[in-house]
Amino acid sequence: MKEHPLLLAYYGDDFTGSTDALEFLTLAGIKTVLFLRHPLHKDLELFPGIQAIGLAGKSRSMSPLEMEGELYPAFETLKDFFPEQVHYKVCSTFDSAPHVGNIGKAIEIGSEVFNQKTTLISPAAPHLGRYCAFGNLFARMGTTGNGEIHRIDRHPSMSKHPVTPSDEADLRLHLAKQTSKTIDLINLNTIEAGTAAILDEIKAKEEKEILFFDGLNQGHLKTIGEVFHHLAKEKTVFSVGSSGVEMALGLAWKDEKIINKQFEFQHPGEAAPLLVISGSCSPVTGSQIEYALTNGFEGIALESKVMHHDHQEQSIADVAAAIIAKLKEGQNTILHTSIGTNDPRIAETEDYLKHSGLNHKEIQKQSSKIYGRVLGQIIKEVLKSVKVQRILFAGGDTSSYAASELGIFALEMIAPLAPGAPLCKAISEDEHVNGLELNFKGGQVGAPDYFIKVLKGEKLS
Repeated sequence: MKEHPLLLAYYGDDFTGSTDALEFLTLAGIKTVLFLRHPLHKDLELFPGIQAIGLAGKSRSMSPLEMEGELYPAFETLKDFFPEQVHYKVCSTFDSAPHVGNIGKAIEIGSEVFNQKTTLISPAAPHLGRYCAFGNLFARMGTTGNGEIHRIDRHPSMSKHPVTPSDEADLRLHLAKQTSKTIDLINLNTIEAGTAAILDEIKAKEEKEILFFDGLNQGHLKTIGEVFHHLAKEKTVFSVGSSGVEMALGLAWKDEKIINKQFEFQHPGEAAPLLVISGSCSPVTGSQIEYALTNGFEGIALESKVMHHDHQEQSIADVAAAIIAKLKEGQNTILHTSIGTNDPRIAETEDYLKHSGLNHKEIQKQSSKIYGRVLGQIIKEVLKSVKVQRILFAGGDTSSYAASELGIFALEMIAPLAPGAPLCKAISEDEHVNGLELNFKGGQVGAPDYFIKVLKGEKLS
């Protein structure tokens, strides 16, 4: 591995974000495998020609103390493969807070493990409608189509996120609440001036411990990728950011002729009946559920009483039986924990966890964990009784826990569907899970007809 290092190894702070990075590396022509547990060197031998690896994690829903237990061994695992680049992949809306998903804590751990004084952060992902200008983050409503672009603290969805609501658009100020490390910015004027100018400014700011990079378009990403690639000639580069980092590096590596191939994907075709598992309370996902229900899908509501341990076993059995019945009838089926932000189940869930003694910060984290594990157990019961070809997961936090319940070892990309949400193949020792086609989408991903498109295997622009 020292003689033939990986181009990149990344840790995704949630499941949907991990598949997002998998897609953009694969589309760049880089053979990539996403692991759901810490890979060993022998595991990579199962994938000849592998050039990049990902490790799907859950740190976005963890406390800083939990992140220490998670990230130290994860980063050490990635370091052991001697990659040129190591990326801590975060959501393109920079979801984080001091008490949960603390990106500052991840930087502190990463800079220690990789012995890197200055951590580079590239938040921009123009392919997903995410832009950074003079340190301020802007996001389109949804990741496809022509949705309106909002400053992140005025975004109709992200400003009201139930776990990490965005209340500050300047990422330097946002991150300063999460770490005491010194923070600075390589702004658009320097990005426009090109690679040499950026490298000069990095040297001038070498005492800074965190450097953000602005970015508005693919040209900016290519320049950033060139900078990261140049710095990796001396040692492994540790960076933080959205899947824009993967796109940036891919553009730079192509220009350097380090990669020169494109993967060809067959049309995946229709896979009916489709099973949709939604743990998302995003209004984008809510509109997708409503659209699908008016276009032939059947819905099953997972009641908030599953928060009560005493109700879980029976609820799992009852819901699994209901899903099995619908699938056997050929019905496309959606299991959902809420439909949008105003669903009464959200308040009911919070009330139960509050009465169990948790504070507000603990409630949001615990609800994702409980719902995710319950959803995963329901899927396992369903797969024992009915053959399912394709499952769509909606919701980054809950899907991380749900996927863990299924015993998936790794994922490979089958075909692109929506930007940031590819169709993947599950690799597992469980015969019911191995070979499953899986699509993981974050709450903000996709247009109203998203579920219909995934059912038909049609690519969204």
